Amino acid sequence: MLSEIRISGFGGQGVMLAANIIGKASAIFEGGYATMTESYGPEARGGASSAQLVLSSEPVLYPYVDSPDVLVVLSQEALSRFGPGIKRGSILLVEDDMVRVEGVAPDVRVFAVPATRLAEELGRKIVLNVVMVGFFAAITGLLSREACLKAIADSVPPKVVALNERAFEKGFEYGRQLLETGVHSVAEEVCNTELSL
Repeated sequence: MLSEIRISGFGGQGVMLAANIIGKASAIFEGGYATMTESYGPEARGGASSAQLVLSSEPVLYPYVDSPDVLVVLSQEALSRFGPGIKRGSILLVEDDMVRVEGVAPDVRVFAVPATRLAEELGRKIVLNVVMVGFFAAITGLLSREACLKAIADSVPPKVVALNERAFEKGFEYGRQLLETGVHSVAEEVCNTELSL
């Protein structure tokens, strides 16, 4: 099994921490292999930020992502930049309040989560990235909940472990409930609405 993942947004959204947690969950707590590469815009905050992950059950020979199996976008710019490179049949995860999905192939499975709003419910907008990690785990099934929680505890300062665990659980539960509804994508919802008009 080999999965190529790209997570992208803008500086300050915690893209790199999200990627680190996913990579650790796979390589350290599930006994797999993972590589991660990073890319930043010229600005410290607000500029483009992207991380590429390759998760595998065998040693990774090529660490770069050519055409992701899973694309996670936290900003409209991220979708504009990386959306065209997503392959048919792959998964697109978007921040519902920040990204308007358009120009995506109909067989791409699109799932949206209001990660920022869910983080704000916990009193800390900054944990939206960990909400997205929980959503990622629930939707893709690539990582176990337990491995992700261990990776979170290993990746953040002790005083905010509990907060980040709650953020993960919010995202995970949102994803689990979304799958149970049977409506798997934003595109499917739009299509169903148009058919009923």
